Amino acid sequence: MKKQNSQNKKSILKKVFIKICRFFGFEIIDQSNFYLPTQKKYINENLNIPGVKSINLPLGEVKITRKVNSITIIFRSCTNVHMLTQNKKRLFDQKKSEYTFRSLNSIIKSLKKSQDVFPKIELNIVVIDHNSKSEDLKQIRKQLEKSNLKNSLISLDVSEFSGNIKKINAKNETVTSNQISNMANINKSLIIAKNQCNDLIYFVEDDYIHDDDAISEMIFTYERIASQLNSELILCPTDYPYLYTKLETTNIFLGANKHWRKVGESLCTFLTSKIIIEKYWKEFESMCKYEHYPFEQPLHNIYKSEYCLSPLPSLAIHLTNVNSIFGLSPNIDWGKNWEKNKNY
Repeated sequence: MKKQNSQNKKSILKKVFIKICRFFGFEIIDQSNFYLPTQKKYINENLNIPGVKSINLPLGEVKITRKVNSITIIFRSCTNVHMLTQNKKRLFDQKKSEYTFRSLNSIIKSLKKSQDVFPKIELNIVVIDHNSKSEDLKQIRKQLEKSNLKNSLISLDVSEFSGNIKKINAKNETVTSNQISNMANINKSLIIAKNQCNDLIYFVEDDYIHDDDAISEMIFTYERIASQLNSELILCPTDYPYLYTKLETTNIFLGANKHWRKVGESLCTFLTSKIIIEKYWKEFESMCKYEHYPFEQPLHNIYKSEYCLSPLPSLAIHLTNVNSIFGLSPNIDWGKNWEKNKNY
């Protein structure tokens, strides 16, 4: 009986100790089985507490001082233009509309999954479309309605912006009509971000297939690293091939489930905050009025002062042609990601 009483006392003391640790926000681990009794989880599970702390073993925890409150996806679509600046075929050789539908489907799936992890974060999808066929717009609306997420579909009026776009670019060439519509769409996206969004904005083109965990990873990473650096960020979800074509000094950061490296270049698909948009408004706006060379040069200038981070390996694949240095991310199963998003 004494032995049993002793075990009961130890059990009671253990429960009290766990409650005290939980109350004060301490984490304890049973090294015999890698179990965290304060969270009732094992170390191979997600230990992060959204908006409170980011936990990684053996590095410990990062207290979240930069909490994410909302994220708006601004999805720029155009099913009538197969490739903006070249005539090569894309990987999988499908109609442009198929890339648009699967890209949107991958984002919706990723947003829905993030709801389970971040139930308090406000989610919104804004599609800005230029000149897509009526049946394609019908399909986009169907996907948005099916998502049960806050959403809107805007038809771009290029004439609203074309008068502000210089017709000769940095290479002393005439700016194409496709590029003018692209610049107008970016301009419309930025105005919506500045005037209607409250926190994070993810600007994304309609030829990126996302992992199911892409949005969650970006939110976790933004909270963790922005809290560590006490600074707003730009996150590029794609590990582009061109990042491996030259040797550059970088910094490596730890996200939720990915490593992230500092990069000095990106394309026009990236996530950032309204604070960054307002801080560098003139730089962002210049990209909509003059075709630089490279086109994203204003972004690259911003990255000289702010942290732009890219994941290793990639969270999204850019479906251009197989030989493009701006396209397919290395060490990713492209076919699997393409196939699992066909049922939209």
